[in-house]
Amino acid sequence: MKIFVLTDNHASRDYAAEWGLSLYIRSSKNILFDFGNTNLFLQNAKKLGIDIDEADCCVLSHGHWDHGNGLQYISGKKLICHPDAFIKRYRKTGEYNGLPFTLEEAKEKFELILSREPYFIDDNIIFLGEIPRITEFESQKTNFVKEDNTTDFVMDDSAIAIKTEKGLVVVSGCAHSGICNTVEHARNVSGMEKVYAVLGGFHLKGGDELTGKTIEYLKEVNADIIATSHCTQFPALVQFFNTFGSKPFTPGMVIEL
Repeated sequence: MKIFVLTDNHASRDYAAEWGLSLYIRSSKNILFDFGNTNLFLQNAKKLGIDIDEADCCVLSHGHWDHGNGLQYISGKKLICHPDAFIKRYRKTGEYNGLPFTLEEAKEKFELILSREPYFIDDNIIFLGEIPRITEFESQKTNFVKEDNTTDFVMDDSAIAIKTEKGLVVVSGCAHSGICNTVEHARNVSGMEKVYAVLGGFHLKGGDELTGKTIEYLKEVNADIIATSHCTQFPALVQFFNTFGSKPFTPGMVIEL
């Protein structure tokens, strides 16, 4: 299995970056996972020799602009996501934080598969659906509100779990649900205890208690690979590097598992 980083926050020598995330997963199925903020994911895919048309399906981790605005540049694909991904949502400071089109417009543009429940893309690849919030330290605060000004805890936030001979591979977009909650849900849904890799955005901002408890959990999980990306900010990245040797994703990176 190979995971190609098409878009992430940190530029590399030959590949531009933006605030957002997009990955191309080449496994038993080819999956385009998240789409960044612009068409940059298409430009970097071309440099990497990836033909997006060969993707068997697309997966949207959640309905925020920095993961889904790039959907404007593709159409006609099978798109898997949570049914709440297309709601209108805002930061508490007033900025629009959702996607550029409605659910009805998305149904016209894509072969849409909406699922709150886990959805098996094939026997080994699972879209996790809505992730239960079970830890006492994750997803306790939010900076987002819905159109009616009620609190938005981004319940549509999801991830992918891939069953392999080495264990479970968990790929998150932003982990608003909490990366520990995400891994536990992946274990429960897949029936696999052993976790081989945890990759993606962990939504950790500082060298604080939340980051510390997350690191302690992941140490107990004892995954072979921990790789952080988008929305994991510098103080947290330092702690992950010091603990796991994790380095941030950069566009053009190829993770071979």
